[in-house]
Amino acid sequence: MNRKFQVGDKSTLSKAFTQSEVEEFAKISLDDNPVHLDKEYAESTAFGQPIVHGLLVASLFSGLIGARLPGHGSVYLGQNISFKAPVFINEKIEASVEVVHVREDKPILTLKTLCVKSDGTVAIEGEAVVKVTCV
Repeated sequence: MNRKFQVGDKSTLSKAFTQSEVEEFAKISLDDNPVHLDKEYAESTAFGQPIVHGLLVASLFSGLIGARLPGHGSVYLGQNISFKAPVFINEKIEASVEVVHVREDKPILTLKTLCVKSDGTVAIEGEAVVKVTCV
């Protein structure tokens, strides 16, 4: 691990998922739950409208880890996730990863993972453990 990472290092990105992205994820994941895909059905639920798949939203962590922090060549070792609030179609989300622990004996980082809605509501929180193979 040539690059030195420190507790507090952080990266963020913003994204709003479109209906077509949700539909494509449903096809890829084989999750055709109508709460994501059927407006009429979703309106009858506690959410009142279709919601984005939680794992689709959480996939933003993979983008951050693989491309930004720690970056290319990083390998996920584990992830825990708590889904706190629904994310709706076209709702802007800010995803972030932040270094909370750096192993001294191995190139392994522990990252706080967080997705926050534009109104400040936490949608997803968790922690990832990542092996750093990038330079």
